[in-house]
Parts: sequence; structure tokens; C-alpha cells
Amino acid sequence: MNDVTLSEAEPMTVAEQLRMGLRRLGKAVVVITCWHEGRRWAMTATAVSELSMDPPSLLVCVNRTASLHGPLSEGANFCVNILHADQLSVSNACAGKVKGEERFREGQWEASDCGTPYLRDAQAHFLCEYRSHFEYGTHAIVIGEVKHVGWTGDVDPLIYVDGGYARAVRFA
Repeated sequence: MNDVTLSEAEPMTVAEQLRMGLRRLGKAVVVITCWHEGRRWAMTATAVSELSMDPPSLLVCVNRTASLHGPLSEGANFCVNILHADQLSVSNACAGKVKGEERFREGQWEASDCGTPYLRDAQAHFLCEYRSHFEYGTHAIVIGEVKHVGWTGDVDPLIYVDGGYARAVRFA
């Protein structure tokens, strides 16, 4: 066990402390997708949250350096696809090494009526209409009103915790 008090540890910036603390927060892995200027965009993320039930809405946080930042900050509708535990290859494809349309080689992708790509066999997918965004620090916070939700299979999301992937275990 690595219980270290702040007085014993090397001095850390608050940002470093935040990073270490957040390694202990397990989050479902999602792929955020959109259709913008005639092409599909995709990015793996964990910074997603429900915002409101009236109107039904989600927020996503996207780094300003991410390729998806431009389309979302310009008002593209988007989809949040929660990955199944067995969709690690989809997460890896959309995590940064593979670029552009190549990210859609993994998984079974379809398009909504407005062109927004969604992962047909995702744990769940939320088609969102862009509502607003604002820039804060290194990221943009993008708000979308949920227009459609689909889901498949048993509840078994891919989880990201402590710098790696995991599967949730339900206690009795």
C-alpha cells in the first residue's frame, strides 16, 4: 500500500495532485463522434457527464488540441457511445494513434438521420443536438440535448481506472 502523506512526498503541484487523485476515479470509456464538413470524427474519452433531465442533456469535455475540438466548438451535433467491456479495440482506434476515417475501421458504425455516426453495438449511444459550449483552461465544455438513446446487451461497460482498462464487477 502506498499511503503517503503530503509531508512525506516530494512537493507536487496542485495539477499533479489532481492527476494522482483522478487515477482513483473509474469512468466508463466512451467514443464521442460527429459528422462535420462532410466527414466523420471520433475520439475516445471519459470526461462525459449527464447534465439535466429537463431538457435531457449531456456534457462532454474535449481538449483544445484534440481534432474533435474544432467540429464540436463549431456546433456539430454529436453522439456519445458508451463502450462494452469487449470493445477495447474501438477505444484504442479512437484514442489518438489512428487518424481520421481510419478510426472507424473498428466496430459496427451506422449514421443517424442527420449523419452523426454511432456505434451500433455500443453499450449505449446518445445522439445529441449541439446546444452550447464554452472554453475553460485546456478544454471546451460542450453541451448537447439528447434526442435519441439506444442500448444493447447486458450492462458491462469498459472502465478506465489508474491508467488502464478494467471491467466492472457487481457485488451481491
